[in-house]
Amino acid sequence: MPDRLNHAWRVFATGLSFLAFGVGGLLLRFGVIAPLSWLVREPQRRQRLVRRIVQASFAGHIELMRVLGVLTYEIRGRERLDRAGLLVLANHPTLIDVVFLISLLPNADCVVKSAVARNPVMLARVAGYVSNDDGAGLVDDCIAAVRRGGCLVIFPEGTRTVRGQPMRLQRGAANIAVRGRLDVTPVRLSCTPMTLGKGEKWYRVPSRRFHYVVDVQEDLPIAQFLNDNGTASGGEAVAARRLTDYLAGYFSGEHTRAGT
Repeated sequence: MPDRLNHAWRVFATGLSFLAFGVGGLLLRFGVIAPLSWLVREPQRRQRLVRRIVQASFAGHIELMRVLGVLTYEIRGRERLDRAGLLVLANHPTLIDVVFLISLLPNADCVVKSAVARNPVMLARVAGYVSNDDGAGLVDDCIAAVRRGGCLVIFPEGTRTVRGQPMRLQRGAANIAVRGRLDVTPVRLSCTPMTLGKGEKWYRVPSRRFHYVVDVQEDLPIAQFLNDNGTASGGEAVAARRLTDYLAGYFSGEHTRAGT
């Protein structure tokens, strides 16, 4: 396929993918989830079913993008996600990071903005995702979500990485790990050539289809940031700051693997 025609097709296919995501979300919300609310009365079982439906739909969306020629992808260390009660922390290079991660987790949980929680396309409320409305109790809500067996996905940056600028992490994710004494399952995400980054228009597609890599690393034990007796060294605030600094270096590539 000539370069110009290939480029034009990928612009069209990218737009079609986003359209399918929006329309598919609405169809799921009103055609599948709404009837499910009547058929399955037990809240926890209904939530589990909704999360599996979301996982399957996100996996289907990724496959659609692959078939359309928008992307290729590679999953490394996927078996490390086949566990309950994980605190999954990842860098955030592109718009589709959360789609990839949730597609790999049958009981995924995540922290969403109140606007997202109200958006019927995102299915956040019916899936029981943690809302950031309750600022004071947010950390406790996140710890409780993991201890219930959910796999909580958090991007410590809080937003997509700005290309060409230093990575800046917020301390919320580290506070959850330290206060909950939760080991971290770190995931490195990469996209080559880069696309769908912060402030980048969806139709500015790269010169070729992009290759997306999900690299699930070995767990990072929270114990190394605490005292031998399991308490926070220098206090929880200090331990959270140390973990945040470590993660910034880790996701920036300064550490080759978790714990090093």
